[in-house]
Amino acid sequence: MTDLRVYLTGERLDLPALNKALPDTETVGAVASFTGHVRGSDGLTALELTHHPAMTEPALRRIGEIALKRFALQALLIAHRHGRMAPGEPIVHIIAQAPQRRAALDAVAYTIDVLKTEAPFWKREWRSDNAIWIEPTITDQVEASQWLETET
Repeated sequence: MTDLRVYLTGERLDLPALNKALPDTETVGAVASFTGHVRGSDGLTALELTHHPAMTEPALRRIGEIALKRFALQALLIAHRHGRMAPGEPIVHIIAQAPQRRAALDAVAYTIDVLKTEAPFWKREWRSDNAIWIEPTITDQVEASQWLETET
């Protein structure tokens, strides 16, 4: 049995609580995680993420369901923040549980790489009172395409 948990919130991510959200079982041989934070470089004062409520959670679930099957995971947690965030705040937290480390590590890499281009979030970077909308980078697209090209 596999366990997929998706959390989409406008509140600050509670990393210690999320780290305890998946059950410990004797068959879990590896737990891998990734946490993405708002970078405060280039004078960035805030990052704002907006999303379409009816589209975003189903997209995160699809990404998670594919990861569960593709990497034979026992559990996967995807927690994603929306709203306005300050530099240093966590945006996304992913945890994968699997029998072996390679599956857990690859699942986390897959999930964040695909999420960055396939989940319907719109990003706006703030520098003081000036804001610009940004798109996924070429690097984001290349990293996602490496995983997506091999999906069947």
